[in-house]
Amino acid sequence: MGYTTEIKTFAALGSGVIGSGWVARALAHGLDVVAWDPAPGAEAALRARIAKCWGALERKGLATGASPERLRVVATIEECVQGADFIQESAPEVLALKLDLHAKISAAARPDVLIGSSTSGLLPSEFYAKAVQPDRCVVGHPFNPVYLLPLVEVVGGVNTTPEAIAAAVDVYRSLGMRPLHVRKEVPGFIADRLLEAVWRESLHLVNDGVATTGEIDDAIRFGAGQRWSFMGSFLTYTLAGGDAGMRHFMSQFGPALKLPWTKLEAPELTDTLIDRVVEGTAEQLGTHSIADLERYRDDCLMAVQEAIRATKLKHGMDPDA
Repeated sequence: MGYTTEIKTFAALGSGVIGSGWVARALAHGLDVVAWDPAPGAEAALRARIAKCWGALERKGLATGASPERLRVVATIEECVQGADFIQESAPEVLALKLDLHAKISAAARPDVLIGSSTSGLLPSEFYAKAVQPDRCVVGHPFNPVYLLPLVEVVGGVNTTPEAIAAAVDVYRSLGMRPLHVRKEVPGFIADRLLEAVWRESLHLVNDGVATTGEIDDAIRFGAGQRWSFMGSFLTYTLAGGDAGMRHFMSQFGPALKLPWTKLEAPELTDTLIDRVVEGTAEQLGTHSIADLERYRDDCLMAVQEAIRATKLKHGMDPDA
């Protein structure tokens, strides 16, 4: 079966931080968006989130006809998906909830419409088990803020066809994203497994009194984080090997992997550790609100993205690679 990749109407189920990010991205790309969320006050909260980030999207650049007015919030799942050309679910990470939700979504959707889930931890083979036509069902795992960060991990379940994966990649790319096909259905996918390792080690450093939350963030943002933003880990370490490249790096630094520097298991989340983390991050926030820091984050992300693009062009590289 062919799957629809020409998207005019985007359906969003769930309108929290991630769901509203999808709505904002779709609106910014000139689509009509239909949203559903059963939580009390969900529509007002969604429209407030869109209004808060729209200025950043205007500075980034909007598609012709893009407008927050093209958002419609409806009362039922069926109303949300029945006219949609693509469906993105961003409900809480509860397996029973997603099983029921996708049984209803897939029953009401057109048979040629792809269905994506924003899950970061659940496996598609499990929560799509009761879906109608699970061949067209994928994970499309984005990163916050969804309206600015381009990465989306695309994962298929046991019933997902290769054609559906390819079509989903095309749809996400049409929304200005960088789809990454996760080759195997593994818990945590790719990016979150990497982030989880750093997060566990960070908690150990706080728990053992080695560093504060602010000092750990400084270690990333003034060091490796700057390199990661344009080069990642493997290419960074290739350069660390000098002219001999990665083979020399692996030979010289590989034995250090056997040293007991890191702790793979997370520390016990005691009240003391939680208090240290909360107090440390409160000190980092200072007098700034979360909204202040969200605006700062968005401006920094756009500045970094533009700087990387301009530098790639300067060096004769593909700015979109």
